[in-house]
Amino acid sequence: MTTPSGSIAAYLHAKDGNRPHLLAQAFTDDAMLQVTVHTGAISFPPVSRGRDAIGDVLVRRFGQTFENVYTFCLGSPPGVDTQVFCCDWLVVMTEKDSRVVRVGCGRYDWCFSPPSCLAESLSITIATMQALPASHMDEVMDWVAGLPYPWCPVSTALRGAPDIQHLTPVLGYIGRSQPAGFPDKKSRPAAPRSVAPSQA
Repeated sequence: MTTPSGSIAAYLHAKDGNRPHLLAQAFTDDAMLQVTVHTGAISFPPVSRGRDAIGDVLVRRFGQTFENVYTFCLGSPPGVDTQVFCCDWLVVMTEKDSRVVRVGCGRYDWCFSPPSCLAESLSITIATMQALPASHMDEVMDWVAGLPYPWCPVSTALRGAPDIQHLTPVLGYIGRSQPAGFPDKKSRPAAPRSVAPSQA
């Protein structure tokens, strides 16, 4: 028997490492995936039903386009008895063909099935997805490669972020719950306007 945090970790390792077989440790056979996208920079089917369909969307097809994928759940993992869990996420990856760097963020909403603790549903909200020139790849990858994986405190992610204008919407979204003045009031970006408070 796994745990909710174990199911989430299995999903992230499956997606980031292009290992669809690991989804058996993350989702029930008939799990449902819903994706809400608030940016035109990336697209996914709005609904996928069943573990195989989820694997096609989030691992197999995803892995055909992207590499160097790092996805972080921001905050602390859920407890062993958790059935519903929400957290923000941060993803960094590069496009295989163009080497363009993609940095995005949003929210996960998980529902777990007792007693297996496998996910019976996952709702992914994509708040923003920024495209950075390939020339930024080294500094962005140096940043994320040094972060704790897959659970990362928001403050840790913000402190190490490179000073790149393209990252402003992402850092503003993930840092919106931080105290005013962190990292400092002047440099802290604003959250993107396209995300309604009910979706934040």
